[in-house]
Amino acid sequence: MPITLPAPIAAYSAADRHDAAAVAACFCDVATVLDEGKTYVGREAIRQWKAAASRKFSYAVEPSAMAEENGRVIVTGHVSGDFPGSPVDLRYDFALDGDLIAGLEITL
Repeated sequence: MPITLPAPIAAYSAADRHDAAAVAACFCDVATVLDEGKTYVGREAIRQWKAAASRKFSYAVEPSAMAEENGRVIVTGHVSGDFPGSPVDLRYDFALDGDLIAGLEITL
């Protein structure tokens, strides 16, 4: 059964497959992303992070679960592609600010 994601996360999920600029547009100006031990702050840094990841690997993320914890939205995504260790389930920890994402932490 498909999961109904909050609008900003649904927009991120749709953009994640195709367009780094569209991914960055899902975030507020001073948003922070933490992925693979590195922190990216601001839309331009987030755009560059997503573009680099997309150039390096082809992958797809299928959300499989969602929960709310301490005002944050936690999405479990099944990620498969041409990267080492594929497939893997990752935890996407989102902080929302209205219709935008204020923070995202991606972990195992």
